[in-house]
Amino acid sequence: MKFTLSWLHEHLETTADLDTIVEALTRVGLEVEGVENPGEKLAAFKVAKVLTAAPHPQADKLQVLTVDAGDGPLQVVCGAPNARAGLVGVFGLPGAVVPSNGMVLKVAAIRGVESNGMMCSTRELELGEDHDGIIELPADAPIGTAFPDYAGLNDPVIDVAITPNRQDCMGVRGIARDLAAAGLGTLKPLKVDPVAGEGPGPDVRTDDTDGCPAFFGQSVAGVTNGESPDWMRRRLTAIGQKSISALVDITNYVSVDLGRPLHVYDQAKLSGGLVARRAKAGETVLALNGKTYTLEESMTVIADDAHVHDIGGIMGGEESGVSAETTDVLIECAFFDPDHIARTGQKLGLTSDARARFERGVDPAFLEDGLAIATRLVTDICGGKASGVTRAGTPPVAPRAIAYDTNRAETLGGLAIAADRQKAILESLGFTVDGSWNVTVPSWRRDVDGSADLVEEVIRIEGIDKVPPVPLDRVPGVATPTATPEQKLERRARRAAAARGLNEAVTWSFLSEAEAAPFGGGAWSLANPISEDLKVMRPSLLPGLLAAAERNLKRGAQTVRLFEIGRRYLADKERPTLGVVLAGEGRARGWQQGKAAPFDAFDAKAEALALLAAAGAPVENLQVMGEAGDAWHPGQSGTLRLGPKTVLAVFGMVHPLTARAFDLDGPVAAVELYLDAIPGKRSAGFMRPAYAPPALQVVRRDFAFLVPAELGADTLLRAVKGADKTAITGVRLFDVFTGAGVDEGQKSLALEVTLQPGEKSFTDEELKAVADKVVAAAAKLGASLRG
Repeated sequence: MKFTLSWLHEHLETTADLDTIVEALTRVGLEVEGVENPGEKLAAFKVAKVLTAAPHPQADKLQVLTVDAGDGPLQVVCGAPNARAGLVGVFGLPGAVVPSNGMVLKVAAIRGVESNGMMCSTRELELGEDHDGIIELPADAPIGTAFPDYAGLNDPVIDVAITPNRQDCMGVRGIARDLAAAGLGTLKPLKVDPVAGEGPGPDVRTDDTDGCPAFFGQSVAGVTNGESPDWMRRRLTAIGQKSISALVDITNYVSVDLGRPLHVYDQAKLSGGLVARRAKAGETVLALNGKTYTLEESMTVIADDAHVHDIGGIMGGEESGVSAETTDVLIECAFFDPDHIARTGQKLGLTSDARARFERGVDPAFLEDGLAIATRLVTDICGGKASGVTRAGTPPVAPRAIAYDTNRAETLGGLAIAADRQKAILESLGFTVDGSWNVTVPSWRRDVDGSADLVEEVIRIEGIDKVPPVPLDRVPGVATPTATPEQKLERRARRAAAARGLNEAVTWSFLSEAEAAPFGGGAWSLANPISEDLKVMRPSLLPGLLAAAERNLKRGAQTVRLFEIGRRYLADKERPTLGVVLAGEGRARGWQQGKAAPFDAFDAKAEALALLAAAGAPVENLQVMGEAGDAWHPGQSGTLRLGPKTVLAVFGMVHPLTARAFDLDGPVAAVELYLDAIPGKRSAGFMRPAYAPPALQVVRRDFAFLVPAELGADTLLRAVKGADKTAITGVRLFDVFTGAGVDEGQKSLALEVTLQPGEKSFTDEELKAVADKVVAAAAKLGASLRG
């Protein structure tokens, strides 16, 4: 919501300066996003007069002018067809920056003739689209005056973020009301001067009292739709709205000024009267944005006997829009149900200033005055004679009263405020308060629904910064832990990932359909996404991490080690997950290893096992299995499972096609840990058993087995470790060999088996018995001792 400082002064009688106003706006809950003075960029441009104009000696379409900008005559080369002696225009001195293209003016020779600046057009100063000639000012414009001062452009533009519940501040008057309540001045009375119409009002009615409870209309005949006056054009241009014509500008002005959207129809283009009704299935309308929309039966439209002319409360139609030839108009001032507007806008994917106001809820009691103000502007600016007013339907203006206890300001808001002060605040905002503290809500405050809302109004105007900080009462003794087991698990996993040198990332929970496709697509999609790139709820954390890795690598990062803890959104529920992506150099080049090496599947497996161990998973019982998924590289990926069905993690190399879909060129390793699949530990109290190191040293024995080439080493390790669970405390693979001495289709796996004696050392017979068990367990897998 943008407005100029002078525009605000039309409604607020105040002596406060700009900084005070900006501070007060944010203080009362209207966050100021920016303040810009459009005159600052034109400060170097002056009002100047052309003294002489002569043909350029070297160019037929150029002239050599003598220009006076208040400091004596200067020679300027100009190509504008309307340049002539006696013209008063806008002159850019050397050193000025042309707003439209950023060009810095300087003294230069043009076709051999020195030029000391530039006479400017409207487009070059970004004041309009006219570029057929230079600006022509009135002959009595003061020469040498800074152009922004002469044109009234030194008028700061304030940009305020309006929250969805503050529909009353979608107009400048509503903002002025809040500032007046905050003590920055007095709200000026709103001038309403109805035009005494002649004859009956236009033929309008509403057949859809749910979607359009009230439809007011008034006609004006004999209008001239030329340019709007300078004061209106300047204000609309300052806030970024293009001036189109007087009639269109009037509707836009009233919408911004008073938060009251309107629409004007060219009566010559209508067939019969206008009716607010439900659309018929399959009906279409060509809207003012040039697009054709197919309508549904749930949508409210404005139509005549032949066509639909308006998507009610959202956008008018092209076919009945006003033009320079328009002479007779019908002014529509209607109330549309906010919920209907929101649903229609979402279905059509159509946004507009009118929709932004109607779906928040405009003032239903302002139809009469809003129409009167618009009609007065039309007759004053465009001329013509007004008809009577037609009032179809009944606006929903039933009064709402709330019983209020002034003590709630302290008990709920934390600030003790005198009852008289609370009453003054509420009345300054438009509420009425009777002697029993029954507060009647003004018609423009749809958001106020209970006494808590009244507390909010009182506190924000009094000043939320005045609420004293009060510590919560602390329960005596040691505080009871409040973190849930799931939260503790995530904390352990996050700390472990950071300790291993991974950098935490936070990515969007929404993806594009293309990003979700390599991971099986999303089970949930937004019906009305803010962007097509944020449409699908993520089925995996990896797409966001891969996109982040791509951005970092393209910005010169040598290695990327990212992790994220978040939620995957599957068909059944959302699931907590830890994702890891490793890209770039896994090992930097050096004198020991030589060239840099990328990450591989074993790096991913190491991260997965370390993070699972930190999270409390029984890592020693996990099995490595395949079936990682289509997004993973076959043969270079796998799953870590607790039993055949419970998947705790997926790890390995990302499939090259998946990597290329995210514009990643080299190998990429990744991990996904499914935190909700990790079994919880049984509670054994807070005490840990004392560490008691074994009294006897361990014994280590090496075994080399010939096994089928397709046998996984993990399978052999698990079998050997289970051969004697009492004596064997560890098994480690330390060599894999194929080649001379090993038959084709086989490989040699060398294991180190760690034995821990109990109360006495092992005898030779006991060691041989354990070794026999190891060999027997391996033989069940088709392994034999390598001799």
